Amino acid sequence: MNTLLYIAWRPDEYLIHIGSAGIRWYGMCWLVGLALGFFMMKWLYKRHNYPDEKFEPLFLYMFISILAGARLGHCLFYEPEYFLTSWDHVIEMIVPIKHLANGSWTFSGYQGLASHGGVIGMLIGLSLYIHRMKMPTWVVLDFFGIVSGLTATFIRLGNLMNSEIIGKVTDVPWAFIFYKVDTYPRHPGQLYEAIAYICFFAIIYFIYRRHPEKVGTGLFFGLCLTLIFTFRFFIEYTKEVQETFEAGLPIDMGQILSIPFIIIGLGAIRHSFKAKPTKV
Repeated sequence: MNTLLYIAWRPDEYLIHIGSAGIRWYGMCWLVGLALGFFMMKWLYKRHNYPDEKFEPLFLYMFISILAGARLGHCLFYEPEYFLTSWDHVIEMIVPIKHLANGSWTFSGYQGLASHGGVIGMLIGLSLYIHRMKMPTWVVLDFFGIVSGLTATFIRLGNLMNSEIIGKVTDVPWAFIFYKVDTYPRHPGQLYEAIAYICFFAIIYFIYRRHPEKVGTGLFFGLCLTLIFTFRFFIEYTKEVQETFEAGLPIDMGQILSIPFIIIGLGAIRHSFKAKPTKV
């Protein structure tokens, strides 16, 4: 196999080195995605005449719920046989540290995060926020439908920089060789998703600019879930299974978890046809 025909992918794990640790590309991509989502959400609140005191608690709710959901989602959906077998592993699931063979602990960061778990966490956090701040449910959900594709793009770029969630072996000319994993050319599934999500963001934002009165009907929330998770369902066919137990399933865990979100998205779109437009 002539590896010169493909893209050699071996980026430094760290954007900035600080002693033996540093700032990882993965964490930075998450931070950039959340920051862009934050500023765009703030703009939406202002444009639709919601006061700052309604918006200000949102970021804290979302940061904690998305991070907790993504972490717990990975541990419980993909590696329950590891994280639920001892108290040390339960601690690793919650705290970003790892128990070493010599009995000591070391800071490891959260190296396993699942997007489906992050969405579940986000929805739980949103329900708490909406209840406390007395915000209209469909308005907040639509705001997130407009913004989420942008944040999701950077999360997948973080996966690319981390050489994780790799694709199956292929001979397409744009194949990546993830040297952190092996020397086979593979589909860059993370890049496929990042490109798709930024396109979905652009489509939803274009519709929003043409029809801002649709905020509060569920249209944008429904479009976001339906587009992202339908694409996620089919792109899984280009990916390697993340855990060995998935090999025995008719469809993998990512596809199984995508189906409920597609159904919810279609239900929200249907709801939008009956809902009354709002004034902007």
